[in-house]
Amino acid sequence: MNVLFIAPYPKTIAPSQRFRFEHYLPEFDKLNIRYTYKTFVEANDYKVMFQQGRIFKKFLIIAKGFANRFALLFSLKKFDFVYIHREAALLGPPLIEWLIAKVFRKKIIYDFDDAIWIPLSSDANPIAKKIKCTWKVAKICKWSHIVSAGNDFLAAYASQYSRDVRIIPTVVDTVHQHNRTKNQNDVPVTVGWTGTFTNFLHLPLAIPAIKRLQEKYNFNFIIIADKDPQPEGIRYQFMPWKLETEIDDLLRMNIGIMPLIKTDVQLGKCAFKAIQYMALGIPAVVTPIGANCQVVADGRDGFWADNEAEWYHCLETLLLNTDLRISTGSNAQKKIIEKYSVTATAPDFISLFYPTPLQ
Repeated sequence: MNVLFIAPYPKTIAPSQRFRFEHYLPEFDKLNIRYTYKTFVEANDYKVMFQQGRIFKKFLIIAKGFANRFALLFSLKKFDFVYIHREAALLGPPLIEWLIAKVFRKKIIYDFDDAIWIPLSSDANPIAKKIKCTWKVAKICKWSHIVSAGNDFLAAYASQYSRDVRIIPTVVDTVHQHNRTKNQNDVPVTVGWTGTFTNFLHLPLAIPAIKRLQEKYNFNFIIIADKDPQPEGIRYQFMPWKLETEIDDLLRMNIGIMPLIKTDVQLGKCAFKAIQYMALGIPAVVTPIGANCQVVADGRDGFWADNEAEWYHCLETLLLNTDLRISTGSNAQKKIIEKYSVTATAPDFISLFYPTPLQ
């Protein structure tokens, strides 16, 4: 078997790519499955795409990406499957996907882990909202052999257009990466949040409770991200996200938070922040919406907080109770290993390419 993987961004950089399929690639090596991995944006161009301005440079990057994609079409003959994560090109209609499915007649495995059919754009690229052609998600689902979706909400959308939709959660590697356990005896306790700048809009949901708690208790609050969100009115430490120190930085937390604004976009989230915290034995406090409610069992392996009073109560309870953090973290870690790990889900991923399970 020979599989072509197509994704928007360079390898090991984009969280959705790292935790949707990149960490399954060693399983392909074990099974002697050949594969090729092609990205739309090359590594040396990635940072430019999220900078303000630089329109001409971005145009050149996009043009180069399209040129590489069209060149790739002429090598499709040797591949049995084409696995497309999110989209073949960052902008425009699904021409590449149409050519792969309808002209070159290749079986597409289409994967996504966000509600990417809803138009959004970052402050750095406001025009992208108009030219991303988010309607293409439905078309790609229709042309695909199998659709792999990250949660029930995404699968329900895909099922309108595809007869074969599989739910494969976004997971972590609990053997080689998220394989340590937080020591909950730290003093002072540290509360933390991790994510990209595109998710900063959710942080204000938890900030008022953290501010009130800081007036009463001595604890640290850290933010791990690609940019500093500069929240007002609280004491915090910003830690730039780095692949090399990702696990060490997460392990500074005793409690991890995942606030979410309640919209359809957030229903598409796959509770991944919570999964990362829980894998390391860190209790998660989350907004109860979508996949968060499936991943986090309130009061057993994490806690739900739906308003300022609940955020305050949950965080205060965990701040003051070391034994509760230990027991909750232990339950959380066990759940992730059993349900949301590479080990647990690798057979489901491999089954996307094989009609019957491997023995």
